[in-house]
Amino acid sequence: MTGLEIPVGYMFAWLVRKAKRVAGRADEEVDRTLDAAMGHLHDLVSRKLGEDPALRKLAEEAEARQAEPSDRTRQRVQLALEDAAEHDPDFAEALEGAIGRLQALSHSAGRVFTGDRGQAVGGNVDIRADHASAAAWNMGDVTVGNPPKPGPTQG
Repeated sequence: MTGLEIPVGYMFAWLVRKAKRVAGRADEEVDRTLDAAMGHLHDLVSRKLGEDPALRKLAEEAEARQAEPSDRTRQRVQLALEDAAEHDPDFAEALEGAIGRLQALSHSAGRVFTGDRGQAVGGNVDIRADHASAAAWNMGDVTVGNPPKPGPTQG
């Protein structure tokens, strides 16, 4: 099952919203349908993973009001979900359904949740590189051009 970074993002968002409500700082207008769908995903995953340490860590990071889960926590929850989905086809099907509902609701509500370094687009994207250039949505350090010839000490 691919795309398991999506439910991790939704789970984290739900946990953050829950922490805000508990602290008394919830938004006045909460989209109840989206909130219910996020709660359903949380319940589904929580029932399956139970007291999995990765899920507990995800909750701790949400309660600490981190902007997003740490890479390690995200990976651990994704791996736990992958393992559960591989061993339980009914869970995999229910998880895919819950993700599909959330994606549809998020799109219709104008809200988007993305995974780590995720991007959300509401239309076409055209990224091009020409004339000896480099292009990407997200790119690390890039050197364009002809590098100098190595000197005697550079081998």
